Amino acid sequence: MSQPTTQSAARPDFDGFVALLHERRPALPKRLRQVADHALSHLDDMAFGSTAQIAAKAGVQASTLVRFAQALDYSGFSELQEVFQSRLRQAADHRQRLAALRATTAATGGSAALLEGFVQASEASLAQLRGTITPERLDAAVALLAQAETIVLVAARRMFPVASYLAYAFGKLGIRAVLVDQIAGLGPEQAAIAGPRDAVLAVSCAPYAAATVELAAAAHARGVPVLALTDSALSPLAANCRLWLEVAEADYGAFRSMAATFALAMTLAVATAEKSGMPADPDLAG
Repeated sequence: MSQPTTQSAARPDFDGFVALLHERRPALPKRLRQVADHALSHLDDMAFGSTAQIAAKAGVQASTLVRFAQALDYSGFSELQEVFQSRLRQAADHRQRLAALRATTAATGGSAALLEGFVQASEASLAQLRGTITPERLDAAVALLAQAETIVLVAARRMFPVASYLAYAFGKLGIRAVLVDQIAGLGPEQAAIAGPRDAVLAVSCAPYAAATVELAAAAHARGVPVLALTDSALSPLAANCRLWLEVAEADYGAFRSMAATFALAMTLAVATAEKSGMPADPDLAG
């Protein structure tokens, strides 16, 4: 008698992989969760690195990568690696995105249609933020920042403007904050000023900036309170912080909005000042 076949849950696309990982991560052993965190913060390495190289960077044995893949119902690490490679093949660069948008706006009304698309993406992002952030979690984040002697701000790439704005806002509000700008590659040295009486505010979303993840993890390991603004419970930032707030952005033509992230950043800055008893600077909006 033939045995019944069991359908594999392995997902051939990256979004499906992330959804499956989100479902199974709580039950994974510690070493496999370590691989999961590394995978999500080193997407290009996962796509093109050798098994030995990836294992060394993740701090595990090569066999652990195979066990990680099989725990998600892939036949082995090679099949899982194809998922990361397919993500890169499908990801258009900015010029390709712009070309696609030009074709769309030319057919639907030019710049006005482009503006409408970005406004709708921003509205969707803000609506999702409103439904995601609970008052209790937001209050806890504000309390964490308000009791810090110094707030160290960490972000890179697309999210760096958020940290830069926070440095400006905190400064105007009389709150001591330091922006880690990583000039000359000195990010680790800049972030190392944070101690247990301070706080690190780290901002990153997929594909997660490795520098941000590493600096936040190092601070968390030193006992520094870390608040993360990130887009998923699977974010490697969520595993290396005291508290995290979820903020996910919608996109238009593969260009993601920043509206929700900036709204949350502004809220944290002003609410922290209010809790600390700092008067608002009238030039803050300038």
